[in-house]
Amino acid sequence: MHKETLKDIGEKELINRLRKFMPENQVTDDCASIKTKNDNLLINNDSLVENVHFNDTTICPQDLGWKAVVSNFSDLLSSGSKKTIGITISLILPSKTQWVWVEELYKGINEALKEYGGVILGGDCSNGNEKIISITAFGIQGKLELRRNACKPGDIILTTGIHGLSKLGFIIRSKINFENNVSLNERLISKSIKRFCRPQIYPNFLKNLLKTQSNKKIKRIGCTDSSDGLFQAIQDLAIASNCKAILNYEKIPKDKYWPKGDKWDEYYFFGGEDYELVFSLPKKWAKNLSKIDENINEIGYFDNGEPSIEFKDNKKDALLKNTPFKHF
Repeated sequence: MHKETLKDIGEKELINRLRKFMPENQVTDDCASIKTKNDNLLINNDSLVENVHFNDTTICPQDLGWKAVVSNFSDLLSSGSKKTIGITISLILPSKTQWVWVEELYKGINEALKEYGGVILGGDCSNGNEKIISITAFGIQGKLELRRNACKPGDIILTTGIHGLSKLGFIIRSKINFENNVSLNERLISKSIKRFCRPQIYPNFLKNLLKTQSNKKIKRIGCTDSSDGLFQAIQDLAIASNCKAILNYEKIPKDKYWPKGDKWDEYYFFGGEDYELVFSLPKKWAKNLSKIDENINEIGYFDNGEPSIEFKDNKKDALLKNTPFKHF
């Protein structure tokens, strides 16, 4: 009898099966929420694994350190963290790793902490066959709880920034040839490499949300980040909130130099590691927020129905047959 492997069941089913070992609703979002007497804590852990997420060809250790921090802080922000307390770092490194590599890694980590807040609280080191950087980040829950299961039918789906750039940066750094010898604009090349190596987050996002809030009684909104791609982010929201997502392809924000074609749509929707926020708001709130933040774009809405994604123009539904990033 065949024994199931992680490849057989995939990451989502693995997490679902581990649910029984944890408190209720603890695995719905990337961050765990811990209640305390004063401020509630948000805790997140992300790991970057050599030859899965990075290698020495695609990214230097200083940029890797920055990215390791931002990947965690993006999850904290997408859960509504108003402040980052700090991080712990666990390193698994081959014994042949040069000290200068570790030193550069920590320089990048401290650059990100200086930019976004928090300090190094501790960690652990161990020998292993490949490099693994695992960071646990601690934040404080803000006034608004941002959760994947808080989207509602009628809510507008919005996203910060532009997707696909990190995927393109990875392809360029990996020296992978493009189909049909596509000629890329130099500005797009530079922008994409920067997004892959030095992704950014939006520290003013929560402040702007509160500033534009049209109904003060609302305490929870649907939100996640696009670390695994725009499609996966919307799918996670739809499943957790038991809603159907309707996307307007014409409203999807793209870089003006982004090439056209099915393959480029695939990079855009399924690329991952952009760390943009994907969220939903009531119509009036969404309109207010879009007016004061030009980086935020409306891309669709949630409706009643089975958790799924479809395009307003059903000719684009073929896009949805592509496969999101898999951890196993």
